[in-house]
Amino acid sequence: MRRIIALGVVLVAVAGVFVTRLVDIQVVRAEEYNEAAQDVRSTTQTVYGPRGDIVDANGVVLADTVMRYDITISPKQARSGGGFERETPDPADASKTVDVEVTTEQAATELSAALGLPPDQVLGIIDEYLAADPDSDFAYVAKVVDTETLERVRELGIPWVYPLDNPSRRYPNGAVAGNLIGFVDPDANPVAGLELAQDACLAGEDGSTRHLRSLRDWVTIPGSEHVVKEARAGGSLQLTIDSDLQYSVQRTAAAQVEATGADWATVTVMEAKTGRLLAVVDVPTVDPNTPAAIASENRGSRAFTAPFEPGSTFKALTAASVIDAGQGDPTSQVVAPYRITPGNADINDSYMHGDERLTLTGVMIDSSNTGMSLFGERVSDEQRYQDMLDFGLGVQTEVGFPAEASGDLHGGPEVWAEDDQTKYATMFGQGLTTTAIQIASAYQAIANDGVRMPVTLVDGCVQEDGTVTEKPSTEGNAVVSPQAAQQTSQMLERVYAEGWLAKEWEIPGYRVAAKTGTAQVPDGQGGYQSGYLVSVSGFAPADDPEFVVSVSIMNPVKMNSSAASAPVFRDVMSQVLKKYRTVPSGAPAPELPATW
Repeated sequence: MRRIIALGVVLVAVAGVFVTRLVDIQVVRAEEYNEAAQDVRSTTQTVYGPRGDIVDANGVVLADTVMRYDITISPKQARSGGGFERETPDPADASKTVDVEVTTEQAATELSAALGLPPDQVLGIIDEYLAADPDSDFAYVAKVVDTETLERVRELGIPWVYPLDNPSRRYPNGAVAGNLIGFVDPDANPVAGLELAQDACLAGEDGSTRHLRSLRDWVTIPGSEHVVKEARAGGSLQLTIDSDLQYSVQRTAAAQVEATGADWATVTVMEAKTGRLLAVVDVPTVDPNTPAAIASENRGSRAFTAPFEPGSTFKALTAASVIDAGQGDPTSQVVAPYRITPGNADINDSYMHGDERLTLTGVMIDSSNTGMSLFGERVSDEQRYQDMLDFGLGVQTEVGFPAEASGDLHGGPEVWAEDDQTKYATMFGQGLTTTAIQIASAYQAIANDGVRMPVTLVDGCVQEDGTVTEKPSTEGNAVVSPQAAQQTSQMLERVYAEGWLAKEWEIPGYRVAAKTGTAQVPDGQGGYQSGYLVSVSGFAPADDPEFVVSVSIMNPVKMNSSAASAPVFRDVMSQVLKKYRTVPSGAPAPELPATW
């Protein structure tokens, strides 16, 4: 009896221990153990928020995101789990299957082959990571593989291999507008161009999911997945660029760069009434799919980033200031000698000549530095400087392109007062610097009755829900009076019709206003580069301006004058007028005297 009682006490005691332990596990410490189990069995996976598209004015995709895949493994599972069984056809009976043991070494070799890697590379990765950390649970084997490669990997059925989505950037039109669009690095981080400048619009936001895996074979347990954080796609960036026009202009500019042996060229096409950029071309061009294929200095947009002395194209701005200030008109007269020496300045024209009796129109046609200086000194330095600022010089444009240059107005009136050479040089486009975009913008103001519109490259950012943000301003700024702008335009028409390039840039059926320039380019060290930058800027139809075209060609060694840029201006303007079915001019340009 005693033995029975003693045995009963022991049994009750043992049961009490088990009950106490069970309560402790399932009640008291249940949350702790559940969390520990979750840590072992669950895994978190990133859900990528794709980067938004970049599209042209007509919706043509210039940059988008395509799904690629990273192949990752768990080194710990690969070694600790040993091999696995793979169902294969039975050699003895094709209608049946058998399970075949696949070792870690065999699986690693198969994975290497599927990825096109050396046979022992995957095994080497496993051992390398485990040597550094015996509990290593994550390692990359390959990044950014395509769907076909992914399917080869999946067919292997290796339980410790985990493909991850990796949205990757693609540029379907290659080098078309590549210098504007920019590019991203291998991890999809923006590096240059609009990819960088508009990252706030384009960038998506990654989310995450969490799911449970079987401890036996690490397979995801059906129904266990839940969203931890929702992913958000980036916005679509709508450009003002017309990709068809951009492509055509790139070909025209590239052909002339090759024909003249030039270093580089830029061409800008802008709407005269809105300031919207229809094409911004840089040659050499970069293909954002393979940016490393071109030298780093050619990957950006020199139209925005390369300042230069504009030379004689700037004379149109000085003429507009003179007229706006009431100090002259197209028929006002000066006697322009070859050289003048006002104060401590020494100003001369580009060719020897005697005293010439020129009107302001004649000064523009002959591109006389001395004549323009005699007109320009009629306007106060303060007023000329303010007009330059109003024309958009000396500051970055509204685009805010990465590394965009603001240009240099050489200090303004206070500095000019101490330096007569600079004071007068700034009247005819020397002693200051601008960018190609700034000159196009200034000519836009002249073409638009003196009202400068904001330079626009982006029409807006279209969000996932359809709302449009980052809409550009459409408010213009009056720089000079409509009369001053119109009279300057009429003088530019006489330059086009009577200047030395009249036969080189003729566009039948349209009135055109244009001016050439030959300029030196700063070397960034206080001096100048050896070559010259030759340019043409103008607009058409001059009687009702629709488009501004500005061409700059750096160091065309086989034709080192504006004659190198004139054919590009002619061909591009002709293409633009044709493409947009612009109505030809209905009346001839007004006649203006060049001499008196």
